[in-house]
Amino acid sequence: MKFRYLGHSGLKISEIIYGNWLTHGSQVENETAHACVKEALAQGITSFDTADTYANTKAESVLGEALKNERRESLEVFTKVYWPTGPKGHNDTGLSRKHIMESINGSLQRLDMDYVDLYQAHRFDVETPLEETMQAFADIVRAGKALYIGVSEWPADKIREAHAMAAQLGFQLISSQPQYSMLWRVIEAEVVPACEDLGLSQIVWSPMAGGILTGKYLPGQQAPEGSRGADEKGGARSMASKMTDEVLTAVQKLRPIADGLGATMGQLAIAWVLSNPNVAGALVGASRPEQIVENVKALDLTLDQATLGAIDAAIGHVVTDDPSLVSVPEGRPA
Repeated sequence: MKFRYLGHSGLKISEIIYGNWLTHGSQVENETAHACVKEALAQGITSFDTADTYANTKAESVLGEALKNERRESLEVFTKVYWPTGPKGHNDTGLSRKHIMESINGSLQRLDMDYVDLYQAHRFDVETPLEETMQAFADIVRAGKALYIGVSEWPADKIREAHAMAAQLGFQLISSQPQYSMLWRVIEAEVVPACEDLGLSQIVWSPMAGGILTGKYLPGQQAPEGSRGADEKGGARSMASKMTDEVLTAVQKLRPIADGLGATMGQLAIAWVLSNPNVAGALVGASRPEQIVENVKALDLTLDQATLGAIDAAIGHVVTDDPSLVSVPEGRPA
C-alpha cells in the first residue's frame, strides 16, 4: 500500500480507500461485508469511508462491527453529514448546528468509536448560514469527536469561503470528496485549482464511473445480470445517462491501452485518477473480497504522458467537464 498526505495536514491516508456506499447494509450480507473489510485490511488499506445516510445508518453500523477488533490508531475512518436519516423530520437534514451535533453523536455510536478522523459535509446547505455550519464543525473538532473536517461535492467558491472561516475558527478544512473519473472531470477547471491554492486534497468517488470504465458494459447489449447497471436498487438509473453506445464504444478503445500495461481496465481507471497530484485517494467499494485484491493492483501502474495522451485520444470526445455540474442542491430533499 502507498500513502499520501491529506491536504496540508499531517494526516496520511491509503491511496486506495474502502467505501461502503452501495454495499454494506443493503447489497451484500453482513458476513460478506466483514470479509471485504478484512481483505481490505490484509491488502494494507487503512482508510475507510462511510456516511450516516448510507443504507439509512446501517452502513456505519456494519463498518463499525467489521473494524471492532482493529487497533483504532492504525485506521483513518471518515463519515459524513447532510442527507436525512431516520424518519426524515424537519430537522433531520442539512447542516444546521442541531443536525450536525446530533449526527456526529449518532455516527460515533454506530461506529462504536470515540472519534472519526475526517468528518465531511456531504453537500453544501443553501438554507443554513455557512457561519453556523463552520462553528458547529469547530466545536466538534475541539470536543475531539472529529480530528479534521472535509466537504463533499462543494463548488470552488463555497470551498474558499469555508476554508477562510475554518482558519478564523482555528481548525483545518483539508479535503474535498467529489465524483471524478476519466469520464467525469467537472472538478478540474475550478475545484482542483482552488484546492491546490488552499491546501486541500481530493478523495474521489466512482473512479471507475460506476463500473463503466471496467469495460463490462458493451454497446448494443444489455447490462450483465447482477451488475450495477442492471440493478434498479444499486444505481442503474443514475448510470443511464452514461450508458450510451457512444460512451461505451469509446470506453472499449481503452482496452488495448490496459492490455499493453498488463492491467485490467478497472485498474487503469483507478491509476488515472491517482495520476492527478491533487488526488490523495480513490474510493472503491466491493461486493466480493477478490475485487479489492484486483483494485489494489492499480497502485503498481505508472501512467506516463504518452499513456495519458492515448487515453484522452480514445475517450476525450465523450468526457463531461462542465464545472457548473459540480453538485449544489437548490433546496432540501423532501
